[in-house]
Amino acid sequence: MKITHCKLKKSLQRKLLEYFVLEVTTRSAVDILGIQPNTAIFFYRKIRLVISHHLALEADQVLRAQ
Repeated sequence: MKITHCKLKKSLQRKLLEYFVLEVTTRSAVDILGIQPNTAIFFYRKIRLVISHHLALEADQVLRAQ
């Protein structure tokens, strides 16, 4: 699973991802980057979905190996 259909430029996506990893709040990231709050909230939600998907896949692999 990956992030698709995102209208943000790749550079802004990378910056938002960097702020997500650094645990910067969405509101702070919006203020720094000058983008719409709903856009950042939606992107953060997409990031969480991708992480959740990959963690579930990894957990399945670990359980099957036992």
